[in-house]
Amino acid sequence: MTHGRRTLLLPDELRDAIVIDGHADTPQRFVDEEWEFVGPLSDGHLNLEAARRGGLAAEFFAIWVQPDEWRGRYAHRTLQLIDGVYEQLRRHPRELALGLSTEDVRRAHADGKFCVLIGIEGGHSIENSLALLRVYHRLGVRYMTLTWSNTNEWADSSGDLDDASIVHHNGLTHFGREVVREMNRLGMMVDVSHVSDKTFWDVMETTHAPVIASHSSARALASAPRNLTDEQLRAVATSDGIVMVNFYASFVDDAWREVWSATSAEREALAEKAAAAYRERGDPVPYSVALKVDREYFAARAATLKRPSFERVVEHIDHVAKVAGIDHVGIGTDFDGFGILPEGLESAADLPKIYESLMARGYTGAQMRKILGENLLRVMTAVQNAAG
Repeated sequence: MTHGRRTLLLPDELRDAIVIDGHADTPQRFVDEEWEFVGPLSDGHLNLEAARRGGLAAEFFAIWVQPDEWRGRYAHRTLQLIDGVYEQLRRHPRELALGLSTEDVRRAHADGKFCVLIGIEGGHSIENSLALLRVYHRLGVRYMTLTWSNTNEWADSSGDLDDASIVHHNGLTHFGREVVREMNRLGMMVDVSHVSDKTFWDVMETTHAPVIASHSSARALASAPRNLTDEQLRAVATSDGIVMVNFYASFVDDAWREVWSATSAEREALAEKAAAAYRERGDPVPYSVALKVDREYFAARAATLKRPSFERVVEHIDHVAKVAGIDHVGIGTDFDGFGILPEGLESAADLPKIYESLMARGYTGAQMRKILGENLLRVMTAVQNAAG
């Protein structure tokens, strides 16, 4: 069936659903590859055609600044990536619409346009400045992940707690709490994906608005420290927030993470070799270099490196729904943030497999509409209503 200019491949029970993905790293492609969202998919996970085929109506594009490559120029890179998103909107106004509110998302859906939303991944982007945080909000940023895998000056990350060379803070600093309070005031969603456990609990103690985890899976099913424990899932629900499940194979399946991690030294050496030309010029190395290495490495060894099934993603969604409640779960694919998806998922076009599998488990159309978008729209509205 069709809706405006969007071809939907959704089950009939979901024909009116607004499907929103909480996190994709696609903006780097706009800038580093001069790639068009309406163009061919190429090596990525998400473009307009794949979104339409998968029934995806809206996307939070993550503005992620690689902390080592852009050290000293975090704000510069952040603005560059935000501009890359706006350039897509400028070039393709018939296909794309900017989303600043839930009303914008619903309007774009009714008009048959793909809704573009913006989130920042990693609090280092604000360079310890509440003024920069406010500027980003004025530019359309509607959530910020407090840390990426790197601890910043005011919040600990789950990604480097075992690194003795990193200065940690035992959670949030006083300034970190000011950041959370200012985000509450602005109506910007506080994203706890990637943060350390102590940072998580400090956030829950500080915020007066619902929180989100834009791309986090369940630690009970996969022990990656950036996944959320059942206690944390329940705490997000208590805040009336939402946990959006990550599709990255290493975050949904421990066996795969162990196998893939065992190849990291070899892959890193290959990536550094591929980055040599950038290093010689003194240029930041695009993230696409490492992604290309990972894809090629996997393709050459696909017969022995068996990916987990997409059903592992479904299991995480089901677990979060059961622990946190049906009103507190969504999808946060992390598309274009990694090279290898679970087996059965190659792009956003394959999202209906997730929907169909959940419905086969007994989820109703009404419950599915919540998971696929209505839960996030509710939280977004609540956070904006709590602003001021």
